[in-house]
Amino acid sequence: MKSLILFLCLAQLWGCHSAPQGLGLAYRELNCDDPETEQAAQVAMDYINAHRLRGYKHVLNQIDKVKVWSRRPMGEVFELELDTLETTCHVLDPTPVANCTVRHFMDHAVEGDCDFRVLKQDGQFVVLFAKCDSSPDSAEDVIKICPDCPLLGPVNDTKVVHAVEAALAAFNAQSNGSYYQLLEVSRAQFMPLPPSTKVEFAVVATDCVAKDVTDPTKCNVPAEKQYGFCKARITEKAGGEDVSVTCTVFQTQPVVPQPRSDDINVAVDPPAPAPTLADPPVPALVGGPMVVAAPQPPPVHRVHYDLRHAFSGVVSMESTSGEAFHPVKPPVLTGPGPVVVGPGPVVVGPGPVLTGPGPVVVGPGSAAPVVSPCPGRVRHFKI
Repeated sequence: MKSLILFLCLAQLWGCHSAPQGLGLAYRELNCDDPETEQAAQVAMDYINAHRLRGYKHVLNQIDKVKVWSRRPMGEVFELELDTLETTCHVLDPTPVANCTVRHFMDHAVEGDCDFRVLKQDGQFVVLFAKCDSSPDSAEDVIKICPDCPLLGPVNDTKVVHAVEAALAAFNAQSNGSYYQLLEVSRAQFMPLPPSTKVEFAVVATDCVAKDVTDPTKCNVPAEKQYGFCKARITEKAGGEDVSVTCTVFQTQPVVPQPRSDDINVAVDPPAPAPTLADPPVPALVGGPMVVAAPQPPPVHRVHYDLRHAFSGVVSMESTSGEAFHPVKPPVLTGPGPVVVGPGPVVVGPGPVLTGPGPVVVGPGSAAPVVSPCPGRVRHFKI
């Protein structure tokens, strides 16, 4: 009995030192398709699309893992691993993501992988931590299913650059309104038959009238920006090329007053660069102390905007000291008495059943809890 008490004390002391500040010693596992899990995951997806800087909106495809940690003095933290899929809606497109089409795998789909920690307190969810990256389906997999399907190409390829310039020039030539400048090249694919280049790109209106422009360098982007999104195809033919382009122009974006430094408490490290034509304005981050993780510049030869480079995530600061949340299970302590485990969901040992404020010890014959089924259902398709 003395050895049992000793092991219990050691386990509790170890747990107190190893548990993240402000969080309980144990987590509970939910079904990945549990309504509460899906609610937290949807908040995470809304966060992704609200903080995309470039590229396309994403939708939830599958919840891989979920753990729910108690948080002192109140609330719970949902630790989530999510799989996402790219849609055909550009990040500047105001269309609700629920109405956006998921890009088909034969159109060389892109999958995202995200880690989130979402705080639930008083029935409200707030993102504490977010980290994402994404990658296109492998060319081999696309060709295996659809040998004639076009593959993604580098957006700085000379053919792509030429296709975008030709398409934008054709659009401005047909315009009776503003002159548009290139904002970003979002996507490019090469078609073998007939030889052609498909491009998708974002544009922004300037203060010039398209039919009057003689020197585009003198055109400026007004404070109230109007964005557009274009799809074009340049087809090679004997003696020239055919240019086909369609553009959708979105409503003008009003100027959002920037909050004063004494209005909100947001720590920024490093300082976010001022928005440029290549970087649309980012919504203000509000909701508690956090550090904005500035996205890294995308690779020059990229074929898509990786979420790692095009998503402005956050790193949690769970205490005033800035200690991040890193949950870790303690080691198992063994000896002549029952086996004792700290902050884990299950503790099993050969001794009697003991209950109390400390770790739970389960004796022989007790049923082990059923592990919640994860990963959850696939909503669209797996890459």
